Amino acid sequence: MTGFVRVGQGIARRFRRPDEVRSVLLTVVCSLAAALAAVGFMGAMNGCFSVLYLRAAGLGVWRFAVISLVSISVSSLIVGWLLTQYGRGAAGSGVPQLKSAFWLQFGEIAWRPVWVKAVAGIASIGGGASLGREGPSVFIGGGVASLLAGAFGISRRQRRAAVATGAAAALAAAFNTPLAAIAFVLEEVIHDFSSRLIGRIMLAAVIGALVVHALLGPQPSFELPPVAEPPLRIYVAVLVVALAATLVAVAFQRSVLGLRRYMRGTRVPPMLQPWIGGLITWALGLGVFAFTGRVGVFGLGYHDLSSAFTAGMSAPVAGLLLLTKLMATVACYGCGGCGGIFSPTLFLGAMTGLSVGGLFSLGAPLSGEDHVLLAAVGMCACFGATVRAPWSAMLMVFEMTHAFAVVPALMLGTLVSQGVVRLFGHANFYDAILEQDGHPVHEVAPPRTLFDWQQAAVVTVANPNPVILHDLAPAAIEAVLLAHPYRVFPVQQGDGRFAVVERRELEAAVREGRAPRLRKLALALGHQPIREVSDLFIESDLGMVLVLGHAAGAPIGLLTLHDLLRAQAALQE
Repeated sequence: MTGFVRVGQGIARRFRRPDEVRSVLLTVVCSLAAALAAVGFMGAMNGCFSVLYLRAAGLGVWRFAVISLVSISVSSLIVGWLLTQYGRGAAGSGVPQLKSAFWLQFGEIAWRPVWVKAVAGIASIGGGASLGREGPSVFIGGGVASLLAGAFGISRRQRRAAVATGAAAALAAAFNTPLAAIAFVLEEVIHDFSSRLIGRIMLAAVIGALVVHALLGPQPSFELPPVAEPPLRIYVAVLVVALAATLVAVAFQRSVLGLRRYMRGTRVPPMLQPWIGGLITWALGLGVFAFTGRVGVFGLGYHDLSSAFTAGMSAPVAGLLLLTKLMATVACYGCGGCGGIFSPTLFLGAMTGLSVGGLFSLGAPLSGEDHVLLAAVGMCACFGATVRAPWSAMLMVFEMTHAFAVVPALMLGTLVSQGVVRLFGHANFYDAILEQDGHPVHEVAPPRTLFDWQQAAVVTVANPNPVILHDLAPAAIEAVLLAHPYRVFPVQQGDGRFAVVERRELEAAVREGRAPRLRKLALALGHQPIREVSDLFIESDLGMVLVLGHAAGAPIGLLTLHDLLRAQAALQE
């Protein structure tokens, strides 16, 4: 009894500290707000889709064609107008923007992209665009938490914890998957399973799950029939499904990046680009509906996915849905729509599993449980290969299905998918989007002590991929300005010396047809400690230090005051 008393007294003494009590209360408040925002977003979007598509599907092909055309056209134009008038940054999934805010902006997210993402996401997905709700939910939850932290007096440079907890709570509420929410935030956003924020993230995920249980019930996202322990022979099909789903994920990522690049070079006004993606989706979805009576090409596709699990689906229909859903999602995302990739990649993976299962059944009969197992493996492999987050993929599919028997197959499929996808590139979908947009995320591992921070080599916190101007011709300058949003650029002159120039000076030089005025740039060596290099900022006119591998060597990094502040913020957290 004495031991329990001492433990209780220790806990009480610990939480008498005002800063820790405030931290817990802030986490609870932010998590509740983020979860409620995610549930509200999901409810509004599902309500729109149910009225516009599920009810219209019972009215016949021609009426469905008219209603769906009007719905997706009007909603896509609304999305294009919102993004054009209030910020293109709200386009797409929202997870890349959340990662950028976490790593580059100290967790600060403004109010405008949050409400634009919410309204445009409801219009886009509820209006029939082939995109997902989970990415926008993560961004909305993180944004709401960041704004609430600011309202509670948290400075702009200390909101990373709020963003992480808001994202975890929103994802747990959106998918009803608290374990996967914890894994996704740690694995994909923070990239550190030993993060000091893990306690807050776990609390946030639990609160998110409790909110969705209280409001919607504890049901899984998909209704699965009971799955018994699969026979050993099915694991041959598991390997084939995992490989096929991984190739589908690679094709999806490369197609989206290629279409985004193409659309930026066209003369189509940005406001009309989501409408083009919507029209492509409508043509594909109407064709599938006319032949099969299914509406899975539109919106999330969860209605057809649940139907396939409970009532079965033939391999030809699954193959048709796989092909059309892939093209529709590429069109919607590549043309600048507002929505995520969680739901589409899960849908594509499931259809891959059902298609491959149908082919295997031609040689050896498979039971309905075997087809369900292969569909679950395809979901895990396709999603995991797209985001390169194996733990998140396994936990998400398991929690969504509540089927314990699928776990060994999910693990095998995940191993195959992660091994194969790395043959096709280093970047996952979100990082590839950020790189294409000129916002590559440079992640700084948080130092453990102030001494470690001061003595660390400067190369550990410098941006390893500096954009350096080598050509000051007007065409070269315009190309760099179009590709990168930076305010200041280092310049390597013809004699090998380095200088620095502001963006506005480059724009003025191109406009006036003259050479840009260069300014002094401080240089450092990669092995120098941060404490020593920080003094060099005084020598630089624009707060930038170029890091060289050795004296008179090639640049290996770029350090700005922003990089130093990010590392210091990580130390404080």
